[in-house]
Amino acid sequence: MMAPASYEQIMVSRDGAVLTITLNRPSRLNAITMRLWDELEQVARAAAQDPAVRCVILTGAGERGFCAGRDLDEAQFSDGRPFTRERLDEMQRSVIPSLVGMPKPVLAAVNGVAAGAGLALALAADVRIASETARFTVAFLKVGFVPDAGTAWLLPRAVGYARALELCATSEVIDAAEALRIGLVNRVVPAALLRDAAATLAQRIATLPPLAVGATKALLQQAMQDGLERALELETAAQLRMMATHDHQEGMAAFRERREPRFEGR
Repeated sequence: MMAPASYEQIMVSRDGAVLTITLNRPSRLNAITMRLWDELEQVARAAAQDPAVRCVILTGAGERGFCAGRDLDEAQFSDGRPFTRERLDEMQRSVIPSLVGMPKPVLAAVNGVAAGAGLALALAADVRIASETARFTVAFLKVGFVPDAGTAWLLPRAVGYARALELCATSEVIDAAEALRIGLVNRVVPAALLRDAAATLAQRIATLPPLAVGATKALLQQAMQDGLERALELETAAQLRMMATHDHQEGMAAFRERREPRFEGR
């Protein structure tokens, strides 16, 4: 189980099997510093390994910003170290792969602007629920950057290549309704209901057998890269693993006995 810890730029809370990570720099629209990035990586790794955590919610403090991307006005953005290839590669391979590869679902509750690397954080989640006031922009090209933090991999998978290129090339800011229309987010809710909507979905997921949920996430991700034959092969192997679990036996027993199952993650 994750040990209690204090952080400077994120907040972490637990409600049963649901862990909520809140980016906590509201005065800067939760823009990313190296400290925030490192703290987020630490918590993501711990959550991935904690069997008591079955679902993770990622959101931002305040009402105006989910995450405005990297804080280019903060000296601590680079923590005093030069941006060599090795340093950039270290940053690239930390938070985003930890969220994408986490063996449990990650929900992004997008409560305001999601820009640049902040948009990448939202894209790294498996499900995105947006407030009606949310805004989205790729933004990198506006400051002479190219998309990073996994955006070039994540965005086309969410909205398709042509739409992804258009969003990158124009740095267009789109609202929540447009984000829903193009498939960038799963659903849009009133701002006042955002956290409840995310919590309700997360709690629902947390009642499901965690081994099967994790295996399903892995199968869907791999299937986007493989052909049908390989996907069928991986499904068969995963199904055989699930058949050997206690949760499968419990699910079958609950079905026969017409009761709610009690999954234990084993």
